[in-house]
Amino acid sequence: MNDYHERLVKLLLEKNEQISPKQALTWVELMWDDFETTAAKAGRDYLGSEMTERIVRQWIENYGDRLHEFIAKNPKYQHFLNQDKSSL
Repeated sequence: MNDYHERLVKLLLEKNEQISPKQALTWVELMWDDFETTAAKAGRDYLGSEMTERIVRQWIENYGDRLHEFIAKNPKYQHFLNQDKSSL
């Protein structure tokens, strides 16, 4: 895991005690990829990992405490995020 992901996972775990470390990493990876993919599809120039970290950090600050509620409303992502915490 790179430093960017490590910092973001730590922040997310501080914001949300309902998710496991593995789930937090999955969330960070999904948000990171979503931002970079969306920007690329829009034809924007790549602004670097620092910018992506800033955006994902902002999303975590704004929505991190409620991310565990996302699964109930979006079953498309359940296979990524439904993990047995005891097995981690």
